[in-house]
Amino acid sequence: MVAMVSGAKRYVLAPPNQCAKLGVVTSKYHPTYRHSVLNFGHLNLLDDPNIKSMPEGERRWLEIASNSLAVETVLKAGEVLYIPSHWFHYITSLQKSAQCNTRSGFPEKSNPVFGGKEEVEKCMGEDA
Repeated sequence: MVAMVSGAKRYVLAPPNQCAKLGVVTSKYHPTYRHSVLNFGHLNLLDDPNIKSMPEGERRWLEIASNSLAVETVLKAGEVLYIPSHWFHYITSLQKSAQCNTRSGFPEKSNPVFGGKEEVEKCMGEDA
């Protein structure tokens, strides 16, 4: 859970079964292992005909990511957001902010709709 003490942040949340569409680094030896190489803030640039400088690889991955199941919200001061275990999240600060967060533990079973640990392990190609 994340509690926003002050300010505001934008959260994009994607369930575990969307891992393969998010450009996640799967090499355990890479410094960004289990993180996406994508800037999800660039998704809105895909439809901009004036943007020609975006690298083709980034454009291709963003097009794949734009078709993934995800939820977007803005968390403001005084609000609390629950992020389920194994969900991917992309966060953008909208204002100078302070937050407090804690882990909720791991569920024993995967969600039948969104997946869980097993989907992340499969996507990573090893035990996550």
